[in-house]
Amino acid sequence: MNILFLVGGLLLILLGANGLTDGAASVAKRFHIPSIVIGLTIVAFGTSAPELTVSISSALKGSADIAIGNVVGSNTFNTLMIVGCTALFAPIAITRNTLKREIPLCILSSFALLICANDVLLDSSGENILSITDGLLLLCFFTIFLSYTFAIAKRDGSMKEPEKEHLQEEDEIRLLPAWKSALYILGGLAGLIIGGNFFVDGASGIARGLGVSESIIGLTLVAGGTSLPELATSIVAALKKNPEIAIGNVIGSNLFNIFFVLGCSASITPLRLTGITNFDLWVLVGSSILLWLFGIFFGKRIITRVEGSILILCYIAYTAVLIYNL
Repeated sequence: MNILFLVGGLLLILLGANGLTDGAASVAKRFHIPSIVIGLTIVAFGTSAPELTVSISSALKGSADIAIGNVVGSNTFNTLMIVGCTALFAPIAITRNTLKREIPLCILSSFALLICANDVLLDSSGENILSITDGLLLLCFFTIFLSYTFAIAKRDGSMKEPEKEHLQEEDEIRLLPAWKSALYILGGLAGLIIGGNFFVDGASGIARGLGVSESIIGLTLVAGGTSLPELATSIVAALKKNPEIAIGNVIGSNLFNIFFVLGCSASITPLRLTGITNFDLWVLVGSSILLWLFGIFFGKRIITRVEGSILILCYIAYTAVLIYNL
């Protein structure tokens, strides 16, 4: 029954995210909102909706380890497994701006989480807690990130003159009747809420049944499940000879997860870290640094198949350590 809740909940989340994204994108197109804005907000929300739904549902149910483990595990999975698997299909080219701006931002976001989650070490507190203040701080960082991204897009002219690929994406957005857009949005929200509750109940039940901590389930099973949209998007992009999309997909999702998903979750209720350790957080930081190093090696700005294999092996090793320490 728990597995049924887990799978059924995930399907509802994915369907809900798809419906909400289609409805919101149609409304945005109706009001002539630029495609770059749609991509940075609605599409980003759509791919991170599973993480957002699961983490908020977990926080409200008192399952903080699932809420935090979901984000930490999902970001680690994104960086090591998704980029690694995509590179196996086709080497990934990384732009100079991505190496100079986006990946360093990803590293900084991981460090920000590491600092916020270390009350015992830094403040001599009795326990590590992501407080409401920490949550609001992460949301402030998210606002700064969005403002910075829009400013860069405006400076580069992509707000006024979208690139061809952005125009193609905008052309693919269906312009729905107003009533249907509203139906998609409301139905999508309902799917996200109901699916999130089912998914968290299933994950908690599996943890109890197996006798393992919710943090392990959050870091592995839940994280892998909520990362399915990013995995599917990246592999399809690689098969269509556009593997570089994977980097933008992963970086955008990782930043959204830490700043917005955890920011919202911690702002609603404080999250106590009982099963998530500094080891997990340092693996998250290290995976982003490794991605950046692979990009700058020899000035080539390419993630090769060999480097993709190394990323995958790193994730397998991390998972093996988690299982060994059960």
